[in-house]
Amino acid sequence: MNRIFLFAAGLLVSLLSGCQSRQPVDLVVYNATIYTVDSAFSKATAFAVQDGKFVAVGTADEVQAKFQAKQEVDAHGQFIYPGFYDAHCHFYRYALGLRDADLVGTTSWAQVVQKLQQQRQQFPQAAWLTGRGWDQNDWPGKQFPTKDTLDALFPNTPVFIVRVDGHAALVNQKALDLAGVTTRTPISGGTITKDAAGRLTGLLVDNAVDLVSVKIPEPTATEAATLLLEGQQRCVAVGLTSLADAGLDKANIDQMATLQQQGKLKLRLYTMLNPTKANKEYYLKNGPVFQDRLTVCSFKVYADGALGSRGACLLHPYTDKPRETGFLLSSIADYRTLAKELAASKFQMNTHAIGDSSNRLLLDIYGEVLTGKNDRRWRIEHAQVVSKADMVKFGQFSIVPSVQPTHATSDMYWAGERLGAERLKTAYAYRALREQYGQVAIGSDFPVEDINPLFGFHSAVARQDAKNYPASGFQMENALSRPDALRGMTTWAAHAAFQDKQKGSIRPGMAADFVVLDTDLLEAPKEKLRGAQVQQTWIAGEQVYKGK
Repeated sequence: MNRIFLFAAGLLVSLLSGCQSRQPVDLVVYNATIYTVDSAFSKATAFAVQDGKFVAVGTADEVQAKFQAKQEVDAHGQFIYPGFYDAHCHFYRYALGLRDADLVGTTSWAQVVQKLQQQRQQFPQAAWLTGRGWDQNDWPGKQFPTKDTLDALFPNTPVFIVRVDGHAALVNQKALDLAGVTTRTPISGGTITKDAAGRLTGLLVDNAVDLVSVKIPEPTATEAATLLLEGQQRCVAVGLTSLADAGLDKANIDQMATLQQQGKLKLRLYTMLNPTKANKEYYLKNGPVFQDRLTVCSFKVYADGALGSRGACLLHPYTDKPRETGFLLSSIADYRTLAKELAASKFQMNTHAIGDSSNRLLLDIYGEVLTGKNDRRWRIEHAQVVSKADMVKFGQFSIVPSVQPTHATSDMYWAGERLGAERLKTAYAYRALREQYGQVAIGSDFPVEDINPLFGFHSAVARQDAKNYPASGFQMENALSRPDALRGMTTWAAHAAFQDKQKGSIRPGMAADFVVLDTDLLEAPKEKLRGAQVQQTWIAGEQVYKGK
């Protein structure tokens, strides 16, 4: 009996000792297929989280033997990825735009008008009637609309509706009057469109849009906070945990930073500054901001407009408008001066460049001030049409290509009409860009495109639209591999923002941002990728979304 008692006591002590030796952590997730997106692109089945960071990644046996968790989550064999990072979007304006009429997907001008009438009935007291998302390329005839119908239906209410790309807007006469825009209003880097008789059509392109948009009243702080938090919920529901918000002022950033400090805005934000005098005076004096959930270390510059509204600046005329080449939005001297100013600072220069002429100009200016290989991570946003001769400059000057794969599959129906067959070959050339720099940062440009990052993943690897068209893919020679597409929306996006040592992969020491899907993005048939469902989204080890 004594021997049995001693053996049992020894076993109990051993078991208790084993339990006590396990390290306490906040969270253990197990029984999963985990794509870590580390340097080896390794897989795991479990990980542990403490104080908002991953502390261990491995098998369930390894992790559960070493750690005692306050919370354990059985993933039931589902698939886990680092939190998705949209490397180029417009979150602040997207959120505030949730109060606007949604014109995305309208198939005719008549449908746009109908939606505006419904919006006015729903909000009859609103000072302005606003909307976003129309695209004349989706309508019969593909002609830009005019203000005539809006003048007749809403003579006393200013109307402002933005094209899907954000680079053109249609307004009515009331809005023009409030802004003081006439046939004699001067404009540089944009167009105030007139008809054959010299009358205003209401169509404004690029810099001309701002003449009216500045007159639209901003929401109150309370209204803005409500809209920003609603926007956040839509983002985390599709697996987004980090966003690069392209083009903000200090007041916008401060507003979101306050919500972060209050614990309400969980999203991690990398914000690009508008290069205004006020923004430069403050930030160039005080330096970049690197906080856990807020990074401010870049200025967003517009070189040209969009291809769809023919504002993209091309080396040679548009194929379908042989007298037009698009235009720059500022002078060459202005771009060169700003580049020199930022090169002398610790800030990145991130330039929107669509056309091959604007891409050439900015790549050359970058090269002048950066002088060869570097780690400044200056970016070209969109890099949409790049001539073959200029492609090598991304590698030569260490320029980050920040691309949006859904632009390719949205534009493929008409881009050839604008560019011609030969020039189209080096448009949306994501694989070629990846080969030059070694990486591409992937975003959506929402609300220009849908906020769902899986749409971009599908477009990047399949080069197809939501209906899996075309069957053989659009210019498949520039499709990305699935691992590269996943890197582009996780660790490479983080690299483009100087955040790759803090997040973007599932490994010890990194922020515990992750998303749980019901689909294996690396193995599922291409036609299943857009339909993948987000089951859970976590930021810093906190669950911020759970699917139904």
